[in-house]
Amino acid sequence: MTDRALSEEAMLASLRDIHLPAEAAGGIAADVAAVIGLGCLGALFFAGLIRLLSLRVRKPAPADPLVAVQDLPEAERRVALLHVLREAAPERYAAIRGAIYAPGGGVDLATLEAEVRAHA
Repeated sequence: MTDRALSEEAMLASLRDIHLPAEAAGGIAADVAAVIGLGCLGALFFAGLIRLLSLRVRKPAPADPLVAVQDLPEAERRVALLHVLREAAPERYAAIRGAIYAPGGGVDLATLEAEVRAHA
């Protein structure tokens, strides 16, 4: 190299010699792999976004579950009390689980309320 500055014409002539290859290394296979990778990354992003937007916010449970279900009809109250009992005392729920589907209505509502009162 010389310490002299290049003229503008010499610099432009040296730039014309630079030629980029027509295809990148790897050819079409590299392009396809890059597209598939970007597509998968985009799908993961959108799946995470949809999951984040679809999460439900749970209401805090009331301190006394019997107060929360007292205004429900009898059938719905029985189901709600069974859910509370399953959460509070799974071993007791397992003991009465067989009677739930017995003919004649299953477990008595007063018995369920007493169980929930004892374990809640």
